[in-house]
Amino acid sequence: MTDRRDFLASTSALAAATLFPSLASAQSYPTHTIKFICPWPPGGSTDVTMRAMAESAGKIMGQSIIVENKPGAGGTLGAVELINAKPDGYTLAQIPVGAFRIPHMQKVQFDTLKDFTWIICMTGYTFGLVVPADSPIKNIKDLVAFAKENPEKFTYGTPGTGTSPHLAVEEFAQRAGIKLTQIPFKGSAHNLQAVMGGHVMGMSDSTGWGPMVDAGKLRLLATYGSKRTTRWPDVPTLNELGYETVSDSPYGVCGPKNMDPKVVKIIHDAFKKSLDDPSVLSAFAQYDQPVIYMNTADYTKYARDSFFAEKKTIERLGMAGND
Repeated sequence: MTDRRDFLASTSALAAATLFPSLASAQSYPTHTIKFICPWPPGGSTDVTMRAMAESAGKIMGQSIIVENKPGAGGTLGAVELINAKPDGYTLAQIPVGAFRIPHMQKVQFDTLKDFTWIICMTGYTFGLVVPADSPIKNIKDLVAFAKENPEKFTYGTPGTGTSPHLAVEEFAQRAGIKLTQIPFKGSAHNLQAVMGGHVMGMSDSTGWGPMVDAGKLRLLATYGSKRTTRWPDVPTLNELGYETVSDSPYGVCGPKNMDPKVVKIIHDAFKKSLDDPSVLSAFAQYDQPVIYMNTADYTKYARDSFFAEKKTIERLGMAGND
């Protein structure tokens, strides 16, 4: 009798796993290494913070989360990778704000509103404009004066066309009535090398430049947030200088579309718990990044709202592409 009950139980379990494979996978997830795609080069602020998040969440989940760098295309190669991935929770990525705006500028391989699962928002960047310490441009007023006398002569590096650091400066330039020349790079690390090497006159990016500012090798002209940073309280924002430019860029963890909600919850809960880890908070603080938590529902709504808001920004800047 016992053998018959065991047989029936095992047969029922096998049938359930066959008929509902997602249920079976959710109950055992994760069973092997998870890939977390960083769409920026190694050594930049995103890479450092994502590795801290991955290590902490991996310990909580009991599996390794390996960060894989895929830089280029304005940080959208992670999004491209997700549309070809199985929705099993073993391929995750950061999808930056560029995925909300670049589709309005040019054709892309993904549908921002349909192709992804927005699992959890974790943090966001602080952006700023820096120049070498020996630059004759001491502040934003100097930059505006120089650019008016020398249209398009001021070159500034960004982590890619269509990224937040690019769009913020273009918006500022439009409001200031000046023309600057953007030089796109694959990410913050390459951008920093360019400004330190004198290949560009300035750098618009997240705070990978912070250590060089603190060391006196770069000068921070302005930041782009709604208020001054705690780390550089003497540096004004573009907004308070009268240019009506505010840019932040929340990000977190995303997966392919059609993920099992149970797997999504496991990932969400692990990464949320990592926000209590001192090593994660230390990595955020290193780049002046605050905790910006959004659960799955709120992050999904944020993505949809941002997609349409960015469309208006691109159109206002005259940068909309032709379909």
